[in-house]
Amino acid sequence: MNLTAVNQSDVCQEYSCAERSVSLSVYVILYVAAAAVSLLTVCGNLLVIVSVSHFKQLHTPANILILSLAVSDLLVGVFVMPFHLSWLIESCWISGPVMCSVFNFVTFQATSSSVHTVALIAVDRFLALSSPFVYSEKISTTVICIATLINWLFSLFYNFTILYVNGNFADVTCPGECLYIVDEVSSLIDLIVVFLMPCTLIIILYTHVFVIAKKHATAIRALQVKNRVSDKSERKAALALGILVFVFLLCLLPYYIFSLTNFLRDDSFSNVINSVLILFYLNSSINPLLYALLYPWFKKSVKIILTLKVLNTDSSLMNVLSLSS
Repeated sequence: MNLTAVNQSDVCQEYSCAERSVSLSVYVILYVAAAAVSLLTVCGNLLVIVSVSHFKQLHTPANILILSLAVSDLLVGVFVMPFHLSWLIESCWISGPVMCSVFNFVTFQATSSSVHTVALIAVDRFLALSSPFVYSEKISTTVICIATLINWLFSLFYNFTILYVNGNFADVTCPGECLYIVDEVSSLIDLIVVFLMPCTLIIILYTHVFVIAKKHATAIRALQVKNRVSDKSERKAALALGILVFVFLLCLLPYYIFSLTNFLRDDSFSNVINSVLILFYLNSSINPLLYALLYPWFKKSVKIILTLKVLNTDSSLMNVLSLSS
């Protein structure tokens, strides 16, 4: 989210669409690449959503949070990435004022819901490792579903409010541009709510998670194999989600670091911000690839889905957690 108040009338007077500066062949290659990345993002996250939703074995608290993150990533792949990449290629917004409003709202929504979902993942892994007995008794899929629903409803209300009070739903846009107005107070609130608070929580909790995991690894060496396997499973889950969280922060931080220097805003700054945004959006493409690398159940689920075995009766009861095919 751009955290800069914009004087719309002044910008509209100065702005005009630039002429295409690349050859037709390069232009076509850029659009093919943009379409491929968007398609990869959509298909990858749809596979995650279908897998977790369909197979009953995957209905766990941690996987419900992965499902929520995949829905956010799907929104990026459908409503954000294609329009942003087209905007960069054309150096001009060509999708009209209605899609500009949709684009801005979905960008805000996907960003905040993703960040808060990753914060919930950190809380979930912290509780699972620090208080395993309490976690198994108190944290059910129902509890996580309720927490996820609250997260999405809060994000919807928060993002609609912050855009509405700044007049972003008025049908006034610059020709060839997709602007939105966020005043300084809203910018500060947004920085705290969507970035500083959740990211601080993520870093603190995951620091504790890996400290706890290291202690567990030392403590279980003298225990029976059964306990060792159970604890190893929890630590592997924490490590896998830790990699997911680390990559997420790696993609998110550059954008907010540049956004914090918004007082230097000029044309070159806008170009840098738009380029850094691509890295953040690409996280939505990277996540399904991480699931494929980190989770055997995802690879097995994809195989079942792509071979259409998912259409068989009682396919939702299939064992996707075992390593055998």
